[in-house]
Amino acid sequence: MNAILDTLPLWTAVLPLGLYLLFIGVLHLRRRPLVMSGAWDGVLLAAGLTGLAMVGPLALLRPALGGSMWGWLIVLLAFGLAVAVCMLVARPRLVVYNISIDQLRPLVAEVVSSLDPTARWAGETAALPARGLQVQIEGNGGLRTATIVAAGERASSEHWAEFGRRLRRAASRLPVRSHAVGAALAAMGGLMIVLAAWGAYRSAIAAAAPPGRTNDAGARRFVGA
Repeated sequence: MNAILDTLPLWTAVLPLGLYLLFIGVLHLRRRPLVMSGAWDGVLLAAGLTGLAMVGPLALLRPALGGSMWGWLIVLLAFGLAVAVCMLVARPRLVVYNISIDQLRPLVAEVVSSLDPTARWAGETAALPARGLQVQIEGNGGLRTATIVAAGERASSEHWAEFGRRLRRAASRLPVRSHAVGAALAAMGGLMIVLAAWGAYRSAIAAAAPPGRTNDAGARRFVGA
């Protein structure tokens, strides 16, 4: 077990990233936008990058932990702690997949007016004085992904949660078209998963082969055997 963990094969880095890209691609192929909390979005991104981190920067910390099989567990816990700290210090946000700013703005305006009829707009920021809440719309037009950030210094968690629930209900009724980026991301993710499965298969074959029977050094280096 130690020998396997000390030399992680490349496919262990490719597999989580492929799953993440496939998931994001499917979200952009849906006919309805999906509203996700910023915390879950961060967790998914961190999970997708875990493999790359393990064979990259985190692998540099592994020798300092000695030869214990618990070394990788400690490294992963440290990585998870760093991700948790980043999410705690970040402002509350909602990520809306497969939607343009022009489509999202009326939805947010509808939710804002239902929560506080006295709400005021300034550009892409809405202030809800009765709720002690401010929300700001930020977008990435090329990827059709928008972010709504709690802009106030003292955003109420209860009112922010209610805003998120109403926005999810409103988004679930909005028909949108599939985006070409979704197909590209899904295809890229699927290809990575296939390559990872092939790498895992080659790794298993190399591990089961008697010593001296496998001469393909390049393939062995790829699968990390």
